[in-house]
Amino acid sequence: MGKWLSQQWIDDTLRLGKKMPEKPGLGAKINYLITDCPEGDVEYNWIVENGQLVAAGLGALEDSDLNMTMTCEDAKAIQSGQLDANTAFMQGKLKVTGSDMSKLLQLLPITSSAEYKELETNLAALTEF
Repeated sequence: MGKWLSQQWIDDTLRLGKKMPEKPGLGAKINYLITDCPEGDVEYNWIVENGQLVAAGLGALEDSDLNMTMTCEDAKAIQSGQLDANTAFMQGKLKVTGSDMSKLLQLLPITSSAEYKELETNLAALTEF
């Protein structure tokens, strides 16, 4: 079981994300900044291609399409299934910036799919929060 925001958690996320169904043309390079964590701020990144997570790592990508920022408390609520990411965005708890905001709209079919909800549930079961 990987500790949330650790390399093991990133590895588990990538392993599960590679199993997502292919959705041609849907993708983005995403940086996440999680603020106000007990250990300090944490940055990680995802690369999504054709609806599947193909790469993930700690740190930020220099050529990201989207940058998502949220507090540790809100990020934990999203990751543990207590807060929907779309709701967090609408409430201003999840802030998004980037060079291509259309990528955010492209990701909505993925993040609202049953397969993605299953991925979140499976990842939460593997995570020590």
